[in-house]
Amino acid sequence: MPEINWYPGHMAKTRRILSEQLKGVDAVIELCDARAPQATRNPDLNYLCRGKTRILILNKADLADDAVTARWLTHYRGMGLSPIRFNSNGSRTHDILASIEEACSPAVERMRVRGVNKTARLMVIGIPNVGKSTFINRIFGRSVAQAGDRPGVTRTNQWVKVGPYLELLDTPGMLWPKLSDQGDARLLAYLGSIRDEILDSEGLAVDLVKLLFSLAPDAVCARFHITPDDINPPEPEYDGEYHESPTVLDRICLGRGWLLSGGRADIARASALVLDEFRAGLIGKVSLQRPGDQAVNAAPVPVLQAELDERPEMRRQPGKARPSRPRRPMPPQGGKRPRR
Repeated sequence: MPEINWYPGHMAKTRRILSEQLKGVDAVIELCDARAPQATRNPDLNYLCRGKTRILILNKADLADDAVTARWLTHYRGMGLSPIRFNSNGSRTHDILASIEEACSPAVERMRVRGVNKTARLMVIGIPNVGKSTFINRIFGRSVAQAGDRPGVTRTNQWVKVGPYLELLDTPGMLWPKLSDQGDARLLAYLGSIRDEILDSEGLAVDLVKLLFSLAPDAVCARFHITPDDINPPEPEYDGEYHESPTVLDRICLGRGWLLSGGRADIARASALVLDEFRAGLIGKVSLQRPGDQAVNAAPVPVLQAELDERPEMRRQPGKARPSRPRRPMPPQGGKRPRR
């Protein structure tokens, strides 16, 4: 399968704008997908948000395995974060609002002492299609931010006044420039965080079915009308002519009766079916990542607040002075500065 990378120009612009607007917010709400929390957290945001109180939301928890999500909450609490399990389509907002109040209380209290009722301002961040706009609509109580089930719906920043003293900033989804871990990149593609039009949908769907079968075999077979033997169909016997090797998508088409003229399988339709039904949760509650997975343990993503303050490579080394810039010579009294 070809290497997956997607970093359109508007994301680079978003990064520049976020770095400026972060100076004017009291805290940050970061959303990730509860089905793959590690893969759906942008490591670049760790540096951008350094020094800011951050609320981590494991969104779309209704689509993830409840037991695995509980393990993720424990995992992140052990790293000094305060994660919250949430479903933007139905969860109560009490815990979110309580966390917002706690995160902004120092700034609010400082202004209260001066006799000013401060408006708490928070930025909502995350990669594409983790549900930022839907989350804001849920907190607000009605649709106020444009939302969709595909990446790239939100292209501009939008302030939403949730209450008399609370404002949330909806931001476009942002990936990082180079998806060096192609395992995580595939997870992002499965979840719809990368635009489908740039992907090999057939190869992606085949890989996804095999992954889902390893996690929930009974649910996959029941949903797609296949058997375990259909996951890796045997090669056809040679009859003197070339035949493409069958995949599980051929078997899905056969089980659904999706055949074109000449008995050919409608592979494009089957590919779309696999991706759409997984993203909609029709296969069941499935988590693609678990704490303790090798990819999670090896991921160089800092999560401790102490590690977010400054990049290690940017710290000044003890005893080493920062090189000074040579000064240009001053012009003589009444004269002009000499040319270089």
